Amino acid sequence: MKRYLYCLALLCLFASCDRGADPETEYGLQSLGEVSHGMIVLGDRLRDPYTVENMQDAVAALYPTKGRAVLHATDLYVRFLPRNNDEYDRLAGLGVEMVDHPLDFQIVQEGDYYHDPELAEDTITWQYAVVDAKFQFPYGIRYEVIDHCYIPEKDASTRADGIDWEAVERESFRRTGNAQMLEPATRGSAEAVQPSGRITVMDDRLGEEVGLKGVKIAVNTFVKYAYTYTDAEGNYTIPRSYASNIRYRIVFKNVRGFGIGVDYLLAPASASTLGRNPAEGVTLLIDSDSDRKLFTRSVVNNAAYDYFAMCDSQTQPLTAPPLNVRFWLFQKLGSSSTPMLQHGALLDEDAVAQFLGTYRDLVKLLLPDITLGLKNCHDYASVYATACHELAHASHFRQAGTGYWNKYIGYVLRCFLAGQDAYGDGSLEDAGYCEVGEMWAYYLENLVWRDRYGEEYNAGSWWWFKPQVLMRLDDRGLNRSMIFRALTPEVCSRALLAEKLAALYPDSKNLIEQLFSEYNDE
Repeated sequence: MKRYLYCLALLCLFASCDRGADPETEYGLQSLGEVSHGMIVLGDRLRDPYTVENMQDAVAALYPTKGRAVLHATDLYVRFLPRNNDEYDRLAGLGVEMVDHPLDFQIVQEGDYYHDPELAEDTITWQYAVVDAKFQFPYGIRYEVIDHCYIPEKDASTRADGIDWEAVERESFRRTGNAQMLEPATRGSAEAVQPSGRITVMDDRLGEEVGLKGVKIAVNTFVKYAYTYTDAEGNYTIPRSYASNIRYRIVFKNVRGFGIGVDYLLAPASASTLGRNPAEGVTLLIDSDSDRKLFTRSVVNNAAYDYFAMCDSQTQPLTAPPLNVRFWLFQKLGSSSTPMLQHGALLDEDAVAQFLGTYRDLVKLLLPDITLGLKNCHDYASVYATACHELAHASHFRQAGTGYWNKYIGYVLRCFLAGQDAYGDGSLEDAGYCEVGEMWAYYLENLVWRDRYGEEYNAGSWWWFKPQVLMRLDDRGLNRSMIFRALTPEVCSRALLAEKLAALYPDSKNLIEQLFSEYNDE
C-alpha cells in the first residue's frame, strides 16, 4: 500500500503550480502553548468517572439515605474499525463523531494523530466515539462497546429527583482518582460552565485580527465529549457544561464541508491540540510567530471559507469546489497543485485504476484534492493567495470535468518528463488546457488580492499564457462570474477562450478580440 501512496503523492507534486523562485529560507517559528505535533503518546488507562458503575457509587456516597441508585446508561463508549471509505462515511452520516485515539487514557505527549500499534500502518485505525445508548449499530461495520456510561446534563429533568448531578460528577472524579482534573473553583459547590471563547488569526498585511472561521472546536474530559463550530468572527460556545479542566482541539473540518488533512494519511482532517485548559474556555490569537502548522492551517481554512462564500455571491457567483474538498499542506515544498484525486481525476483512468486494483477506493479516502507548498509563504497574505489560486482550479475542475482535468494533469507530467518547469513553454501536446487553467487561476488570485488588500498583485504575469488579459477584461466590465461561464469542457486554448467569451458577450466582442490580440502579439 505504501508503494501506491508514494507513487500517487509524486504525481500530486509533479502536477503542480510553480509559484516562482523565492529564497529557500526556512523560518524557525515559535511554538504556541500546548500545540504539538506527531503521534499522541498514551500512558496508563484511567478510571472513567462517567461509567454507570462509578456514577452509581458516587450517588450512593453523597445520598446514602436514598437507597441504591439505579442508573441506566445514557451513552455508550465504543470504538469502530471501518475497513474503507464507504464504512467511514456511513458512520459519519449517522452523526457519529469519531476520534482516532481513546478518551480514557492518560496522554503523555500531545500530538496531531494516533494509530493503534496493533494495527498495520496502512489500515484505518480504531475510531473512538460516544453514542446514544439506543444507537443502532450499522450492519457489517466492526465495533466494540468499551463502557456503558451515565452522562448527566444540566437540565430540569436531572434535577427533579433532588440529586445535584454536578456534585455527583465531582464526587465520581474524586472516587476514581481524578480529583486533580477538577477546577479549583468547582471542588466545592460552584456550578459547571459552558466553555466559550474566540480564536483569531492576525492578517499582518491588513493589520487586524480576523476570526478563525467555521472550524470545529472539540472538547472532552473522558467520554464527556462535545463540539461546536466557530462563527465568522471566531467565537464559539460549547453546548455542554464542565467542572473539570478539559482538553481542547481545533479540528480543521470546516462547517462548509472542506477538510485540511495534512501530514498523516489516515486522518480525514487534521487537528491542532491545545492541551488541557480551564473549563471557562480558551481565547487565542494565532499569528505568523505562532506554531507554524497551526498558523498555516488557520489561514488556509479562512481562505477556503471566504472562497466558498464568494462562490455563493448573489451578484457574481461561481461554481464552488466539491463540498468535501481536501487539502494537504507541505511546509518544505514550494509548489502547489490541484489534482482532485479524491474526486476521480486521474484515479479513474483505466491504467491507474488497474495499477491500484482493490486499493483504489482507499486511496480516494486518503489522497488530497489540493496540495499547498508553503515553503515560500511567510505571512497571512501569501498563504491566503496561494490557497485561493488552487481553489480557483477546483472550481474550474467541477465545471470542466475529469476528462478535461486528466488532459491538464497529463500536460504538466509531460513537462516534468521533458525537463521543463511546471507550465513548460506551451509547445507540448495539450498545452492549451494548462493555458486556460492557469489564466483563470492567476486572474482570480490577483482579483482576490486586490479586493482584499486594495493593491495590484500581478502574480503570473511573466508566464507565456499571460493571465493579465483577464484582469484587463475585468477592469472593462467582464467580471469573474462572466469569465467563468466560458470555462466549459471544450474551451482548451486561449484562442477558444476568446471565441467563447465573444460568443457569450457579443456586445463586448471587439474589446475581447482587441485585448487577446495584444497579448497574442507578445
